[in-house]
Amino acid sequence: MFFSCSDMLGEEEFMVELCNGFRLLADAEKGVITLESLKRNSGVLGIEAMNEDQLQAMIAAADLNGDGVVDENEFCVMMVRLSPSFITEAQQWLEKALIHELQSCEQ
Repeated sequence: MFFSCSDMLGEEEFMVELCNGFRLLADAEKGVITLESLKRNSGVLGIEAMNEDQLQAMIAAADLNGDGVVDENEFCVMMVRLSPSFITEAQQWLEKALIHELQSCEQ
């Protein structure tokens, strides 16, 4: 879903949508994706048939720091890992952002 959108949206809009996707799945109070929030929102992803062990495996696969939940950075890393073609786009976006940052520092 997110990656097909990247072709239609600019990089800023795409990142906003990626963040919106994270917030949709995250526990509103904790600000992270927990097993409970993933279960609660599994229908949004079309994975409502997955059992708790499978959902926990999804969390574990994205949980880079081992705290048992997925924060926004881990979510973005996971989304990039899911689409190798997205890596090229992300690198181009990073280059544009760095150029923009350098230009704003020069002013």
